[in-house]
Amino acid sequence: MKYLIIGALLAGLLACEPNDFATPTVSCTETTPLNAKYSKAQQVQKLLDGFTAEGLPGVAVAVYTPKEGYWAGASGFARLEDKTAMQICHLQYSQSVAKTYMAVGILKLVEAGKIELDKPITAYLPATLSDNISDAETITVRNLLNHTSGIPSYSLDTDYITVFLQNPLRSYTGKEYLSFIRKASLLFKPGSYFDYSDTNYLLLALIANQVHGDHAKLIQESVIAPLNLQQTFYHNFQNQPNLVNSYFDRFGDGKLENVSQMQQVNVNSLTGDDGLVASPFDYVKFLQGLFAGKLLSDKSMKMMTTWVNDKKGEPSYGMGLYHSYFSGQLAYGHGGAGLGAGCGLYYFPEKQLYVFVGTNMGTLTDGPYVRKAGEMKDQLLDLLLN
Repeated sequence: MKYLIIGALLAGLLACEPNDFATPTVSCTETTPLNAKYSKAQQVQKLLDGFTAEGLPGVAVAVYTPKEGYWAGASGFARLEDKTAMQICHLQYSQSVAKTYMAVGILKLVEAGKIELDKPITAYLPATLSDNISDAETITVRNLLNHTSGIPSYSLDTDYITVFLQNPLRSYTGKEYLSFIRKASLLFKPGSYFDYSDTNYLLLALIANQVHGDHAKLIQESVIAPLNLQQTFYHNFQNQPNLVNSYFDRFGDGKLENVSQMQQVNVNSLTGDDGLVASPFDYVKFLQGLFAGKLLSDKSMKMMTTWVNDKKGEPSYGMGLYHSYFSGQLAYGHGGAGLGAGCGLYYFPEKQLYVFVGTNMGTLTDGPYVRKAGEMKDQLLDLLLN
């Protein structure tokens, strides 16, 4: 239902005539050594080429296993207008995958004794921020991390969507995002069950700003620097020349529009719940480093992978990580959908396989191309896992 609402607003509020929101994108060079003899390289490349031939603008994939090392493939275009080929070094939008990075930053503050998971968020936020949230004193930091807070998602608020689409190049502060759900009733008693809300990770970033001073710097110190991720950028990424252009099938009729400026401004404005771009290999290196114990203590990793149940009683989410199954295989990771991009980042423990897949086409609403992107991901994972 939420995608139907968003889709209707997107179609109705954007201008009747297509806008030119293109930005420059250049070719680049990947420095990570690839396994040229990767066993499934030809099959994966054929799969990607097939889906771009059917209309997806561009796709990129990176994989890692201890046995075969790193491999990556790309197909289609990073910029359709001048046929700039999509390359494995082009920067892809994380969308909500950024939540995993934010969760690591918060858990580092927990390890440092600066945050207690079961303290209410009012212990860390000034009243100017916490007063926007109903019954804030009953909501803990843990509830934010595992999406059991009951706080509505500001990103699904119709007033926010309207303002965003009427002013597509406007930036927002965290407080402004919160204003769209000011004093909205909680959806359920905190701690009851998992229910995804972007507001949770916005609040975590605002808490980090109070405790640490700068949540962006926290992500840099907690994730990017320790793993030496040279092609990962949280905020302030607009001038990166190898950032892909973004496309959106507004009416679901197969006519792609360039929404790169809107995408850049929107993602750069998002706080904690989004806001990051990286190369395919850097995404894989992040998740690999996380599960190899290079970022968090064993205790923190145990908390991060302690799953809470959804309404149906099924284990669904830890702290910044989904508990999912693809092709019958258990996966830990996160997906992301936005106006001009979509991606997934997963670790399959039984296969010791790490996978990133991304496209520079919006996957937030329904449509034939969006369904093709979903088919591509499913077929890719099935190929890699079997």
